[in-house]
Amino acid sequence: MMNVFVLDHPLIQHKISLLRDKNTQTKEFRELVLEISMLMGYEVTRNMPLKQVEIETPVGVAKANIISGKKLGIVPILRAGLGMVDGLIKLLPMAKVGHIGLYRDPETLGPVEYYCKLPEDVSEREIVVVDPMLATGGSASAAIQYIKDKGVGSIKLMCLIASKEGIERINKDHPDVVIYCAAVDEKLNDHGYIIPGLGDAGDRLFGTK
Repeated sequence: MMNVFVLDHPLIQHKISLLRDKNTQTKEFRELVLEISMLMGYEVTRNMPLKQVEIETPVGVAKANIISGKKLGIVPILRAGLGMVDGLIKLLPMAKVGHIGLYRDPETLGPVEYYCKLPEDVSEREIVVVDPMLATGGSASAAIQYIKDKGVGSIKLMCLIASKEGIERINKDHPDVVIYCAAVDEKLNDHGYIIPGLGDAGDRLFGTK
C-alpha cells in the first residue's frame, strides 16, 4: 500500500474505539466524528505552505507566519461525509465546501452518482475529499475522478476507517492521491462492508436504518 497515512495519535485511536462500539448512540456518534475529523485535520494540513509577514503587537513588531498557497476546498461524499465537514471547517473556516452524491449499487457494489455541486473556482483549490468509510474504494475513486475532470490537480482523501481493498483501489486508480485514515481493517464482507468496521456510518450519524 502506498500514499497512506494511518494517524495513530492516542486521542484519535481512543475516539475511534468509542465510535466502533455498537452501543454508542447517535448524538455521541456525531460528536465523535466531528472531534476525530478535527484532530485528523491537523495532519491533513501539516504541509500547508506558509509565508512570513510583519504584525504589530501591542508592544512591538513581530515576524509571523500565515498560511499561503492555494485555497482549500472540502468535498464530502454524501451522505456520510457530511458528518466530517464541521470538524474541518472549525480548523479551516476559509475553505469552501462542495458536495458529491454517490450511492453503492447493492447488486454490483459500483458507485452511482446522483448529485454534484462544486465551487466555481474548484480548479484553483487544493481539495480534501471526506468520507468516513473507504470500503471497496469505488465511490471515492469515482468522486476523485469527477473532481480531476474539473481541472483539480491536488487532492487528498480523508476517511476514518479504510479497508486494504479500498486503499489498493485508490492507489491503482489515483496513485497521486494521499490517503489519511485512523485505522485499516482486515477485510470486506460479501456486501462490501468493512469488517470489523463500525457498521453503516450514514445510518449511525443520522439515526436511520
